[in-house]
Amino acid sequence: MDDEPLARERMRMLLGRHADVQVLAECRDGAEAVGAIGALEPDIVFLDVEMPSLDGFGVLQQLEGRLPTVVFVSGHDGYAVRAFETHAIDYLLKPVAAERVDRSLARIRARRAGIAQSGMPGEPDVRALLAHLRGEVPAAAPAPRRGVERLAVKSNGQLILLPSAEVERIEAAGNYVQVHARGTQYLMRETMKHMEDLLDAGRFVRIHRRSIVNVERIHALEPWMHGECVVILASGTRLMASRVYVSRLKAVIRK
Repeated sequence: MDDEPLARERMRMLLGRHADVQVLAECRDGAEAVGAIGALEPDIVFLDVEMPSLDGFGVLQQLEGRLPTVVFVSGHDGYAVRAFETHAIDYLLKPVAAERVDRSLARIRARRAGIAQSGMPGEPDVRALLAHLRGEVPAAAPAPRRGVERLAVKSNGQLILLPSAEVERIEAAGNYVQVHARGTQYLMRETMKHMEDLLDAGRFVRIHRRSIVNVERIHALEPWMHGECVVILASGTRLMASRVYVSRLKAVIRK
C-alpha cells in the first residue's frame, strides 16, 4: 500500500522473489487500502506510513474483523519508534533493500511457526496497536512502561534499534541530538525536549539544556560554584549540571 508507483513496483518485485508469497493487491492511498484489506483479508500488509486520505496508522484504525500482520514502510525513520512501540512486526526504510524484505518475511514466518506450536491466534499484536491508536486500554493489558525501551538510530546506512538502557548520555547538536552509547555516537533528528519526554524519567534526567544523562552511568557528583555541580560518568566523561536542574538530578538519584 503506497502512493508512489515506483515504490509499489519495487515492493512487488522484491516480494515476487519468495515462492510462498502472493501479492493480492496494490493500493494508491489509505482509503483504497482499507477497502482492499477488508475485501481480500490478506495475511500480511506492507503499509506505507505517509499516504493520501489516510496515513498508515489511520488505515489500521479503520479496520475491522480479521486483522493482518503489518509491516510499516516509510521514507523517514522518524516514525520507527512509534511503529515498534505500537507492536508493528517490522519497519522498512525506503528505498527498501532486498535483504530487509527477506529478513522481514523470515521474522513473520518464525513468528507464525511459534504461534502454530502454541496454538494461539496470530492477531494480538495488531489488536494491541489498534487499542493504542484509539486510546483504548485492553482489559488484560499490562501497566504502561515508563519510557521507550529502544531508540531507532542510524548507523552506516542501517536503522538500529538501540536499547535505551545502553545509552550513557544525550547531548544537543544543532538540529540533532547526539546519542552516546556502546562507545559510539549516533545522530537523531530530534529535540532535547522530545528525548526527555520519550525516555524513562526514572532512569534519564536532564542536567543542562544541552545534556541528558542515564543516572545508572553516573559515578560521582562534584560540587561547583553557584549551586552547579559536575557530573562524572563511569566512562570518565565530565558534564556540567546547571543550577536549575541540580535538585531534579539529586531527587532521581535518591530514588
